[in-house]
Amino acid sequence: MVKLILLRHGQSQWNLENRFTGWIDVDLSPKGEEEARKAGELLKDFQIDAVFTSVLKRAIRTAEIALKAAGKEHLPLIKDKALNERMYGDLQGMNKDEARQRFGADTVHLWRRSYDIAPPGGESLKDVQERVVPYFQTHIVPLLREGKNVLVVAHGNSLRALVSYLEKLSKEEILKLEIPTGVPIVYELDENLNIVKKEILQPVEEETKAAQG
Repeated sequence: MVKLILLRHGQSQWNLENRFTGWIDVDLSPKGEEEARKAGELLKDFQIDAVFTSVLKRAIRTAEIALKAAGKEHLPLIKDKALNERMYGDLQGMNKDEARQRFGADTVHLWRRSYDIAPPGGESLKDVQERVVPYFQTHIVPLLREGKNVLVVAHGNSLRALVSYLEKLSKEEILKLEIPTGVPIVYELDENLNIVKKEILQPVEEETKAAQG
């Protein structure tokens, strides 16, 4: 069975500051670096043959930190803007609370959570899916069909777009989907690339806390 591993970048500085980031090239926060390291430790025992990232540094650095922690830093990164985060247009750089005050909470919620309504100058989730899925089909599917395990390190919305395609989610299901930072999602795929198994890897301390809680 071949494996496709998806990893959202660790917390960025603007995630920490509650800002719309989009295509702005913001680096990881210290917490984000730690999340990337822990993700890498969880991937130590996985065979990984190819690594894809967006062209944004928070994804690239997450991949580099994770691969080093996994002992796989020799793997080259294949970078493409098709895997970039959703472009938030006029909202980029704006604090999310400030955006609600300026445009109205309902309008901002609509921009963030609808499938095909974009913020001014930006992309909808549908737009993101229309660039992510063709890239996946053209560049990643052939490797999977060759039996190679692939790691994709990207962003909340680009991975939502990909997960919704892989899992054949409805528009309503896509909108409810959340992709946590720094948590590897491992899909085991059959020869037709249908999902046989899905596993969400959690750091050991979080599993322990959950068991105790």
